[in-house]
Amino acid sequence: MSEPRQTTDSETNPLLKAWVTPFATPPFDEIKPEHFLPAFEQAFADHSAEIAAITNDPTAADFANTITALERSGKLLSKVASVFYDLVSAHSNPAILEIDKEVSLRMARHWNPIMMNAVLFGRIAQLHENRANLGLTPEQLRLLERTYTRFHRSGAGLSEEAKTRMAEINERLAQLGTSFSHHLLGDEQEWFMELGEADRQGLPESFVASAKAAAEERGMAGKAIVTLSRSSVEQFLKSSARRDLREKVYKAFTARGDNGNSNDNNATIVEVLKLREESANLLGYPTFAAYRLEDSMAKTPEAVRGLLERVWKPARARALADRDDMQALITEEGGNFKLASWDWRFYAEKLRLQRANFDDAAIKPYLALDHMIAAAFDCATRLFGVTFEERKDVPVWHPDVRVWEMKGRYGKHKALFYGDYFARPSKRSGAWMTSLRDQQKLDGEVAPLILNICNFSKGADGEPSLLSPDDARTLFHEFGHGLHGMLSNVTYPSLSGTSVFTDFVELPSQLYEHWQERPEVLQQFARHYQTGEPLPDDLLQRFLAARKFNQGFATVEFVSSALIDLEFHTQPASAAQDVRAFERRELEKIGMPEEISLRHRPTQFGHIFTGDHYAAGYYSYMWSEVMDADAFGAFEEAGDIFDPAVAKRLHDDIYSSGGSVDPEAAYEAFRGRPPEPDALLRRRGLLDAPKAA
Repeated sequence: MSEPRQTTDSETNPLLKAWVTPFATPPFDEIKPEHFLPAFEQAFADHSAEIAAITNDPTAADFANTITALERSGKLLSKVASVFYDLVSAHSNPAILEIDKEVSLRMARHWNPIMMNAVLFGRIAQLHENRANLGLTPEQLRLLERTYTRFHRSGAGLSEEAKTRMAEINERLAQLGTSFSHHLLGDEQEWFMELGEADRQGLPESFVASAKAAAEERGMAGKAIVTLSRSSVEQFLKSSARRDLREKVYKAFTARGDNGNSNDNNATIVEVLKLREESANLLGYPTFAAYRLEDSMAKTPEAVRGLLERVWKPARARALADRDDMQALITEEGGNFKLASWDWRFYAEKLRLQRANFDDAAIKPYLALDHMIAAAFDCATRLFGVTFEERKDVPVWHPDVRVWEMKGRYGKHKALFYGDYFARPSKRSGAWMTSLRDQQKLDGEVAPLILNICNFSKGADGEPSLLSPDDARTLFHEFGHGLHGMLSNVTYPSLSGTSVFTDFVELPSQLYEHWQERPEVLQQFARHYQTGEPLPDDLLQRFLAARKFNQGFATVEFVSSALIDLEFHTQPASAAQDVRAFERRELEKIGMPEEISLRHRPTQFGHIFTGDHYAAGYYSYMWSEVMDADAFGAFEEAGDIFDPAVAKRLHDDIYSSGGSVDPEAAYEAFRGRPPEPDALLRRRGLLDAPKAA
């Protein structure tokens, strides 16, 4: 009798099997935490073998056997990692978070010897030196340049001693980034505030419904709670008539990661800054910001500071004028207190009602989530000729996740789009776009799987989720990133979709926001969730008139965060030994109004401390905004926000070209000239700001 056949991991582990799902999508319903480590083991081994084959190839280096071979390597690792990191961010559990600690270290240990491989870098450098004689296409030339830059900036040309130290630094930074995000999630999961009947003064019905849904999500059916998700906090601070509760919520929100508990991030920040500085010095740069910004559109810390200071002065002046008006309003109402940070949003809403006869609560019933999704899709259809059809047959990681198939002209399949819109305890805060698979054409057409993750409040008892204007803008913003991934049309995976400079990556997303607030779009899609009535013209006009209100505040809270990020990475790391003192000192230096806090205090600044993608790069949103404000002008000048000729240039030069073209060249190809800097101030209504006191 024969022995029972042993099954191998590749036959039982869904991450290692071929995916026989629609469009070969991840079978989330089969994937369990215990599948990840064996899958990563296999993926690391496969990738290492592929890299060894390229490195040890006895034939002379050429584009095919070195650069193209690198592009083909690591497919299993990309596949496993994209699923894993989606779950870590969007639907984690204790088991996943525990695995994340190990995987982040293993990932650093896997990539360090690859990115610092002297023999491999020698092959790449030789091709780079001889690039003019290789007969490469423009995309191939761009890929060679980006590959060379990536290896060079990772330390491939360093001495062996320096490489060893760089590898140690990278491993430790990977661990610290993971700890930072876990701490932040821990503080956000642990805190909530229950709302009794007396605690609901001023809160709109839609907010209370969402607060009940949030309680139900945490197993507290029948109750209502405020959580530390930004959507919940900001709406509460705008609406609650209970000043004591506003203070409590505000202080909890701004103290995340800074509570002296096991989730405290202060020591993590100190160590991260020290290690980043050391890594930059090893690579020959005076500061981490100098290292980071060399490979960006901005190029230098001075260029970034110049932009931020140009915007800071009029924004601060406008914010101070608004502060004085709000203080006068408090006095008028008989309030015997000084405007505080937890009062700003509440009194800003009152001031807006007074000045523009508009408040967010009036328009929310017209901004149902489904209508805004339909609006985002319709704009894409009118601009780029793509269509969206919901699919119920694609496996998802949570029952709330929805999937749509995007088709191009003539009904050709282009991409799948996953929308995961609601806040829940298992999801980190914020909103982001990512992918489960990127577009490429290296070995046949590969269609992308693109994700938008948000944290909107869920409607209770079957009611639809109603968005604030900020939420609706966020939805369009993330969908703009999504289109950048879905419309990508490049050959090589490293240049796909959003694989562009950080200070260019926000252009497609921020530009797309413009369509959300256009009368043509709102008149069609902003419909009352109960009656189906379109947005009344009078309310639409008041909304449009009120858009530039409170821009001083919004700009100050953003620019101050960007300046703090820049200072963290330009000053010696020793200057930030006491993170709170550093924060205080820098805010005093720029004259930060005490009634406004940073959009992201250091201990919760995930953009710059959970990894280095936005480190010394948070300014990128504003750098891109200079371009997006100017870029939308091309449609306005054409007299049609869906002008076919402008839309075609936008598609060809910005959304579909990925990282295959230098961003400055891409922008100028679209616009016919460099961006006009004043477009940003004009859009924010700050060109005519009062002079600073």
